[in-house]
Amino acid sequence: MDTMPIRQEILKEIDCLPPHIQKRVLDFARILRSTLYEGVPGRDLLRFAGSISPAEGELMNRAIEEACEQVDPGEW
Repeated sequence: MDTMPIRQEILKEIDCLPPHIQKRVLDFARILRSTLYEGVPGRDLLRFAGSISPAEGELMNRAIEEACEQVDPGEW
């Protein structure tokens, strides 16, 4: 097993790549980092409570039922 720390190994490999590929590695690392966040605690969302009227909520429920709860058996 290589005793070189992972960060150093990554940097060593990246240094061997052309700049346009290094940019792709950077983009990928940023995508990976963005997946680490788990979201916002519910208590931080309480300020939005009541911001949607009951009528708007009903419209959203109907749209979800009509469009999102449909199963297309031939899709796969």
